[in-house]
Amino acid sequence: QVQLVESGGGLVQAGGSLRLSCAASGRTITTYTMGWFRQAPGKEREFVATIRWTDLSTYYADSVKGRFTISRDNAKNTVSLQMNSLKPEDTAVYYCAATRTLATIHQYEYNYWGQGTQVTVSS
Repeated sequence: QVQLVESGGGLVQAGGSLRLSCAASGRTITTYTMGWFRQAPGKEREFVATIRWTDLSTYYADSVKGRFTISRDNAKNTVSLQMNSLKPEDTAVYYCAATRTLATIHQYEYNYWGQGTQVTVSS
């Protein structure tokens, strides 16, 4: 079992930055693909970014490409999401997720989920 705990959310003005962190425990994430998803009020949860464990390749939703960067620190058992140039439409609860597969954008591919951290971007 992998337990995931997100942190770093908060309130920021449009154009600002936040860095989300996800701390894993229970198992090392060295052989896990790690992803970030988000869910805005009244909307379905959606894919944001993922980083594979095999070659550290990354994938991003078009809506965040060029503004968000996902990274991982296997030594610290953490994954981060650096969010720059934030927009009001980035407001959502952000979730960290993990899977042993070479998953990318599909939620059903991920086995472990954190509780989420709220990000609110004011205009």
